Amino acid sequence: MKTISIYDPAMCCDTGICGVGIDPELIRISTVLDNLKKNGIIVNRYNLGSAPQQFIDNKEINELLNEKGPEVLPITMINGKIEIAGRYPSNEDIVMLLNISPSLLVAIKGSDAECCGGTKKGGCC
Repeated sequence: MKTISIYDPAMCCDTGICGVGIDPELIRISTVLDNLKKNGIIVNRYNLGSAPQQFIDNKEINELLNEKGPEVLPITMINGKIEIAGRYPSNEDIVMLLNISPSLLVAIKGSDAECCGGTKKGGCC
């Protein structure tokens, strides 16, 4: 089984989905990662603001961050190998890198448990 790890820039919370003016890209990647977890994919997500030790402990991440600065974030690793830096992976990137069906990225519509992290607010996400 493949593992996907996302190293996020410093954000207000672990997902960046809080406060006003939420970035739609953060909503997309958070939803996709949640769906991957629900389908048995190992997902790790680290926020520079709340888990800086993860950035220090990973030699490749640490070197890249020291070389290029925080602008290089987010970084996506698959099985410990850096695959994408400076942006979140697109859905197509994830499908290709993990060699999975695109259906694993989508929540089951109409299911309370699958919508908005189980907090269905006015419909499915």
